[in-house]
Amino acid sequence: MNGPDWRAALDASGVLRRLARFDPRVAGTFPLGLAVPGSDIDVLCHAPDADAFAAALWAGCGDFDGFAMWQWQWQGLGQKADRPVIASFSVAGVPFEIFGEARPVREQDGWRHFSVEKRLLRLGGEDLREAVMNARRQGAKTEPAFAWVLGLKGDPYRAMLDLAELDDAGLLEVLKVKGSPGG
Repeated sequence: MNGPDWRAALDASGVLRRLARFDPRVAGTFPLGLAVPGSDIDVLCHAPDADAFAAALWAGCGDFDGFAMWQWQWQGLGQKADRPVIASFSVAGVPFEIFGEARPVREQDGWRHFSVEKRLLRLGGEDLREAVMNARRQGAKTEPAFAWVLGLKGDPYRAMLDLAELDDAGLLEVLKVKGSPGG
C-alpha cells in the first residue's frame, strides 16, 4: 500500500493543483510508509473561507467516485471553535480525505501530528516503524499506535501534540526513556 499506487492516484486526482490556492499538503500514513488496507490519502488545506473552500471542492472533486462533503463544529485542542470542511472520495480505487480549516496547515493538529511522527520515524529507525506498523495492522489508528509503542499515557492525540513541541534531542530522550524499539 505504500508504493507507487498512492502517488499515481494522487497525480491522477490533480487535487494538489485543483486546490493549490489552499496550500494543500499531503500528510498521514502513505507518506510515512504506515498505510494499511483502507488507509486514505490525507490532504490538509488552509481554508480561511469555508464557503470558498467548499465551492472549490465541489468544482474540483465533485465528480470523483463516492464524493461526499460535510462541515462540522469542532474544537481543536486549545483552539477556538472552527468549522472545518471535509471531503472524501476515491481515485483509481484509492480513498482520499481532504480537510480544510481556517488555521494555516503548519498550525493544524493533523500537520503537527504528521510532522512529529515523521521525525520519530527518522530518529527511531526501522524498529520503531515496524512496531508502529504492528499496532496499525492490529487496527490502531496512527496516533494511538505511536502512543502505545512509546508508552504514552492519556489521550494519544494530545500526547503526540505534546511531543511535537520537543526538539530532536527531546524526542530521542522519549525514545530512550520509553524503551521503544527505536531507542
